[in-house]
Amino acid sequence: MSAHLFEPVQLGELKLANRIVMAPMTRSRAGEGDAPTALNTEYYRQRASAGLIVSEGAQPSIHGKGYCRTPGIHTEAQIAGWRAVTGAVHAEGGSMVAQIMHCGRVGSRLNKDPDAETVAPSAVRANGKIYTDAAGMVDFDEPRALRLDEISGVIGEYAHATRSALVAGFDGVELHCTSGYLPAQFLSTGTNRRSDAYGGSVANRVRFVIEALEAMIAVAGSARVGMRICPGNPFNDLHDDDPNETFATLLDAVRPLRLAYLHVIRSPRRDLDAFALARTHFGGPLIVNDGFDQARAEHVLAAGEAAAVSFGRAYLGNPDLVRRMREGLALADFDAATLYTPGPKGYTDYPSAP
Repeated sequence: MSAHLFEPVQLGELKLANRIVMAPMTRSRAGEGDAPTALNTEYYRQRASAGLIVSEGAQPSIHGKGYCRTPGIHTEAQIAGWRAVTGAVHAEGGSMVAQIMHCGRVGSRLNKDPDAETVAPSAVRANGKIYTDAAGMVDFDEPRALRLDEISGVIGEYAHATRSALVAGFDGVELHCTSGYLPAQFLSTGTNRRSDAYGGSVANRVRFVIEALEAMIAVAGSARVGMRICPGNPFNDLHDDDPNETFATLLDAVRPLRLAYLHVIRSPRRDLDAFALARTHFGGPLIVNDGFDQARAEHVLAAGEAAAVSFGRAYLGNPDLVRRMREGLALADFDAATLYTPGPKGYTDYPSAP
């Protein structure tokens, strides 16, 4: 087997010691004030041998929070918490970017600050329920449609979060543009019923994402900004009439921005090859995700179809995933029951291989 996974690579200004990326995964273990704690620091430190860690999604404002116990990246306490995390990762020789995640209509007031609102492109409630510590599973909130004059302020939240991430020591930032969250809500016909400059035509529906990226780039530079997509992803009641057209248009518009990378999740739709679409329309370095084991990852790298491969589930129970892959060691399982529970169990107590 070739060793492409273990070769270094540079994505924009991001220098990766290997091509094994830790994918962003919500773990619902932030502390008071949605700030990372020593527990989060240890979790990421254990996994710092990854060529790049993409943090769990961090909300750019109180309004962007969706789930309970998720971290923010907009207050001084949150910045301080993340600074400890990035310091620990860097001390182990790793690199890390912050994923900025505004959940939009996906949320409950029971998980939010009392002064927070649930906002979206249009006042369309998502079908389904969300977990809250206070009341268990509850219906998603009815969102309030953002006024046209408010959208620039939300885009400004992405700029502020990017600035906060750099102050916190992150090497870059990633825009979360899938999973039914705010940017994907603007992109999709099922959630964007607007008739102004941010709705209607596909050119208008991609506008919010482009302006959010431009705001992030104005702070960090394009070589430290990435984006994550999954064309055709129905998660959180998301629907778009023509995701092929939507994402081709989006990536054609993103291409001139010269992002550090595009993080692409395999589409669940059999009629949509997200990786081929990205190669055709983006033109820059790709990190590919979903369903890859070591052999498949090596194959896609050897074929020149991606610059790196990200792993999610494999990193849950294997903090030393890079070593296990390099030495051909067996991978450990993880406990699904502790994915989102508070405390160290199922989080920092998975051992490295002997």
